[in-house]
Amino acid sequence: MLNFPEPPKSYSSVFLEETDKPLPIKIDPRTRYAFFSTIATGGKSLIKSCKDLHLSRFVCYKTLKPEFANNEIEQKRLIREARVTAMLQHPNTVPTYELARDARGNPYFTMKLVHGYTLREIFDYRERYDLTQFMEVIMQVAYALEYAHNHGVAHRDIKPENILAGPFGEVLLLDWGLAKVWHPDGKGAKALGEAGLIDEDVAAADAAVDFIEDITLTGQGKAQGTAHYMSPEQINLDPTIDHRTDIFSLGAVLYEALCGQAPPTGEKMHQIISSALNDKPAPPSTISKQPVPPLLEQIAMRCLEKDPAARYPTMGQVIRLMHQDWRSGLAR
Repeated sequence: MLNFPEPPKSYSSVFLEETDKPLPIKIDPRTRYAFFSTIATGGKSLIKSCKDLHLSRFVCYKTLKPEFANNEIEQKRLIREARVTAMLQHPNTVPTYELARDARGNPYFTMKLVHGYTLREIFDYRERYDLTQFMEVIMQVAYALEYAHNHGVAHRDIKPENILAGPFGEVLLLDWGLAKVWHPDGKGAKALGEAGLIDEDVAAADAAVDFIEDITLTGQGKAQGTAHYMSPEQINLDPTIDHRTDIFSLGAVLYEALCGQAPPTGEKMHQIISSALNDKPAPPSTISKQPVPPLLEQIAMRCLEKDPAARYPTMGQVIRLMHQDWRSGLAR
């Protein structure tokens, strides 16, 4: 289990004066939230912490940046993200509390506020942890994905930055903003684009370009970003993309857990994209300075097959394999 500092007492403690104070006879929704503080900014969204004065707890509040607040398409995407997150009720997804509009008519939704570290932050200090701890986190993410896939949803943005490990053993898969949803008849859902209802993957093309370009440099001078975890079909905006793109991306996260680097190589964006599309990654055991369990290496390499049909067919199969005794037979 990962050991993290406990959250601030002001956020986590339960006080009698808070639980027993009277609820106003007339509740004004415009004054429900107070004490806003920005936690993070995305490409088009803002994530803040604030206090829900009705329930006397701090929550996570997500809305659009001011420059996108009146964009009808972005509003509908935010609303879809809120509803997808709310409908996927699983221990490894973030509970959604409310979807509404503020006094200006801009949509927002509130979620559980969780303190902890992202898997990216954990990987950046990997010498403090061991592989068993990494696998505890990855296994929980796999459970969330199995649940989502069984309910007709593919996440499509699996990366260490979207995996949060909390101080009490909780692991949460964040940010379902690029999720692809299927109708019960198996057909892909529609998404809203500038010209009306169009295929979801076409509508997501601009977002895909945005996060392909979203590359940051770590303290070690190595490029890291979403492009390192994207499946070839996602890079190519393949309209037939399905849940197997998540199997690829989880394999990329597992690969990094095993050897300390993401599968694609290259410092420039075109090199990373070319490597992701064309290069077979080197086995983690040839890169890592630590022994790599053969079973986990086998799982990672099959997840990373370029052809979706060559990967494991379901996340459930990946989970069953990761449950096997991978510690026996460590490569030396």
